Amino acid sequence: MIGIICAMQLEADGIIALAESIETEEIYGMTFRRGTLGGQDVTVVVCGEGKVNAAMCATVLIDRYHPDAIINSGVAGALSPLVGVGDIVVGSKVVEHDMNMRALGYKQGEVCLPSGTVTFFECDKNIATRLASICKTLPDTRTAQGIIASGDVFISDRRKRLRINDRFGAVACEMEGAAIGHVCHRCGVPFAVIRAISDDLDENKGVDFVKFCRLAADKTVAVMKDFFAADNA
Repeated sequence: MIGIICAMQLEADGIIALAESIETEEIYGMTFRRGTLGGQDVTVVVCGEGKVNAAMCATVLIDRYHPDAIINSGVAGALSPLVGVGDIVVGSKVVEHDMNMRALGYKQGEVCLPSGTVTFFECDKNIATRLASICKTLPDTRTAQGIIASGDVFISDRRKRLRINDRFGAVACEMEGAAIGHVCHRCGVPFAVIRAISDDLDENKGVDFVKFCRLAADKTVAVMKDFFAADNA
């Protein structure tokens, strides 16, 4: 079974519309919908914005449904001119850019775990490669594979975006992917992150995010459809 965590309800609705034999379960205010997509068992859920919501959602998903892997899908802001509005970034690894314990001698983004410190959580290479391959078939869409940065802040300032890019080499930023990657790393579950760019280095006002959410969702839903179809080809 593959778990799919969406950042937006409208994107989850698009994926759910493709699925069959849907069963619904409410857990801690989250709606988990289990069914089949392309013959593959899936569980789709919207986590809500932010790292805590995302981490809680991923933990419940893993404990309750025992997925073989988790895919996080949604939108992101560009941190590099390599991608613009409507393009897609598939994560190679994720980082919590707002994790800051430098006063205690740690590096920016470094997370303390019982086993030691981690800055980057590695996405599953096989899933990421397959997602990127499908993305490259979309018309008028550039696809980048790279680092995705997550933090509990919507960053619209160009200078702050470039600072994150310079510090971590990240291509896109959002608010959930690294938290899901963090949980999956701790639980030993493979994960992948795919994000459509809703606002770039120039088009970075809140209105742009709202304006392009539908375009972004349509593209990532199309990728997910082909991903599961290819899985059963």
